[in-house]
Amino acid sequence: MSLLHILHHPDPRLRTKAAPIVEFPSAVATLAEDMLETMYAAPGIGLAATQVNVHQRLIVVDVSEGNNEPHVLINPKLTLIGENIPWEEGCLSVPGIYETVQRSEHIEVLAQSVTGDEFTMQASGLLAICIQHECDHLDGKLFVDYLSSLKRSRINKKLKKNKEQA
Repeated sequence: MSLLHILHHPDPRLRTKAAPIVEFPSAVATLAEDMLETMYAAPGIGLAATQVNVHQRLIVVDVSEGNNEPHVLINPKLTLIGENIPWEEGCLSVPGIYETVQRSEHIEVLAQSVTGDEFTMQASGLLAICIQHECDHLDGKLFVDYLSSLKRSRINKKLKKNKEQA
């Protein structure tokens, strides 16, 4: 396994729409393992392939306290259930920024495993929020896109300042 480089906003590659995975060679499982290792090392609770400059529809999430409940979702399709709730989000591609976003509290996901087998899962709370956040990445969308233009402008200035100081 190896650590992958995480792209940072405003890198234009984060806006690339990911393509579906149609074949499932062992390289897909290796990518998922590398993404999990990268996510845990960052540390984070979710990572989309787009964030590591692989534009395929694959996400990994693990919201457990012990980092022992990983989920690998390939070609995920979401069904939003119930009402939207406010949730403070952060992102490995937008380091150090946390803002409140409205997301569905419950979801159902149809996805594929690393071997291509289809499965369905339901998620609530933090897991549901995390999956929605990562699926947005697959469509080239960042959580900051949900914010007002004023907040986005402030965030962009802060990120630029942080980058100059680094």
